[in-house]
Amino acid sequence: MSDCPCGSGIVYAECCEPYITGKEPAPTAEALMRSRYTAFAVKSVDYLGDTLAPESKHDYEPEQVKEWANSSTWLGLEIVSTADGQPEDTEGKVEFIATFEQGGVTHKHHEDSLFEKRDGVWFYIDGDMVAPKPIKKDKKIGRNEPCPCGSGKKYKKCCA
Repeated sequence: MSDCPCGSGIVYAECCEPYITGKEPAPTAEALMRSRYTAFAVKSVDYLGDTLAPESKHDYEPEQVKEWANSSTWLGLEIVSTADGQPEDTEGKVEFIATFEQGGVTHKHHEDSLFEKRDGVWFYIDGDMVAPKPIKKDKKIGRNEPCPCGSGKKYKKCCA
């Protein structure tokens, strides 16, 4: 058995698989967020449409989502914060960073997501991209020094 791609440290069969296969609903907004990330990683993209609120499906394109899932290597999920979204709640927010590689380039998808619980089932409503925090310089950075953002590029070619 292998660990779940969502990073919980629990084996997949006991973590996100029961939600993705429809055996049981996700109990919290965070559990739904983790299982949606895992659905990308295990290429179960139908689950993404199933867990999307009906009013949010107007711009959902299953083939495009499938292509994104299939053309990417999913590297990890970090839950930054949660607000509400517990079993007794009807709304919840989850801020997360999903890291993936596509075309040899590593990307970070940083989103603040809104979830709603309807008739005992959590749904993804919408999300807003979180802008990167500005780099704070404590000392002057030389143009040829590595950029403090961690990109590996020289400062002059990156954030200067």
